Amino acid sequence: MATPLGDYLRLARAGFVMAREGVASRIDPGVRPPGSEPLFALAGLIERRGPASSAARLGAALSRLGPSYVKLGQFLATRPDVVGPQLARDLELLQDRMPPFPQEVAEATIARTFDRPVSAVYARLDLPLAAASIAQVHQGEVIEADGTARRVAVKVLRPDVQRRFRIDLSSFYRAARLGESSSPEGKRLRLVAVVDTLARSVTMEMDLRLEAAAMSELAQNTAEDPDFRVPAVDWDRTGREVLTTEWVDGIKLNNLEALRAAGHDLPQLGRIVMQSFLRHALRDGFFHADMHPGNLFIDPDGKLVAVDCGIMGRLGHKERRFLAEILFGFITRDWLRTAQVHFEAGYVPPHHSVEDFAQAIRAIGEPIYSRRADQISMAKLLTLLFEVTALFDMQTRPELLLLQKTMVVVEGVARNLDPQLDMWKTAEPVVRAWIERNLGPAGRIEEVATGIGAVGRSLQTLPELIAHGQRIAAQLDAATRDGLTLSPQTTDAIGRAEGRGNRWMTLALWAIAGLILVQMLF
Repeated sequence: MATPLGDYLRLARAGFVMAREGVASRIDPGVRPPGSEPLFALAGLIERRGPASSAARLGAALSRLGPSYVKLGQFLATRPDVVGPQLARDLELLQDRMPPFPQEVAEATIARTFDRPVSAVYARLDLPLAAASIAQVHQGEVIEADGTARRVAVKVLRPDVQRRFRIDLSSFYRAARLGESSSPEGKRLRLVAVVDTLARSVTMEMDLRLEAAAMSELAQNTAEDPDFRVPAVDWDRTGREVLTTEWVDGIKLNNLEALRAAGHDLPQLGRIVMQSFLRHALRDGFFHADMHPGNLFIDPDGKLVAVDCGIMGRLGHKERRFLAEILFGFITRDWLRTAQVHFEAGYVPPHHSVEDFAQAIRAIGEPIYSRRADQISMAKLLTLLFEVTALFDMQTRPELLLLQKTMVVVEGVARNLDPQLDMWKTAEPVVRAWIERNLGPAGRIEEVATGIGAVGRSLQTLPELIAHGQRIAAQLDAATRDGLTLSPQTTDAIGRAEGRGNRWMTLALWAIAGLILVQMLF
């Protein structure tokens, strides 16, 4: 069970491990909290010297601290404003790899989940192929009713992982609250909200039924997409701790030689990756937020297949409009419109000048037009944009940060397939189509129709509202005709309280009396 003392002891141990591996020295001095200089000086004294790269030592430290810290590290890779750009780059290289847990433990989890022996669930269950902080994956085989064999991927939750995350999250919250209370910058960065987002993400990852539902929703959204799909879920063999899906026979997207040997057009694959991500984010508002090469395959039909839907992102209509107009504003060099979008979305406080903000955005956007297409990074541009917004008191938007983090990964995958890929030309058709559909005449008509529908639904309930109002008026008239009366018990209690001179008790009892009246009326 988490306690304040336990939280501080765990944070002290984590700090020691990080300092020992040289992580503290990688944190940009500009983002260190005020007054922390002695702690960082002490960390420098206990740092272990060695030839290993900073990214490797960071990975070793987080792996030693456990799965919660691996997830935290991956999450903080999206927050250079919190940890500094240098450490954020190291965190981007962090791989979610952990030692596998024993086969017998996995089989016990499967038997407990389905309340029957593993042999009754799968005809074959191989040793784990990959193990991460949350779960590990096995290849299995099931026998259909007609006797045919079908290969499946079986994901099994890591034992005791939920208890470990609960304990470690308590420590993370403790550190975040301390950071917000001791530093105005910590409050602006909304450190507690950062941990909230991490907690929600991890909680959903630890219920594999939710991942199955995410795969099902993504499959439904992309059913008409000619170049993208996700594996089908085997719902009969899926539970909270076990997820079974179809096995994907495909080539991983980072195996360039195998892709070329199979005759695939690598630049075209790069465009598919980028446009698929933007289409899901803008069109559907629901996107795969962990699109690293290990989760992406090309199947024999040439379709991009995404697996591992444990981390998904959602964008509301306002966020999608914001993203589309930001990207379109940079594509068309309309800096004023790009600035106005921030104010219209309520992301920048209104006391700032739109023109000044447009000037700051121009300082980011104009330099990209003097560079070649392969030198322009949309992900880097969004990172710079969020850095500039800090000057204008724009608070952290967790959903946009997850989008930015995913775009960094997706852009890296696309550029690996085609180093000359023009991100802006690739994005432009998807962005323009969304703007024309949602902000053009068709979108305006749809908004009007939605508004009319809402008014119509309100009118349907109008007779009930009128009748309810008449009943309230009649009850109020009856209640006050001979004066407002309270029950003898209530008046006696008020009298006793007044007799004792207990002011707070009197106020509380009068409040109770008020609630009794409200209940009587409604």
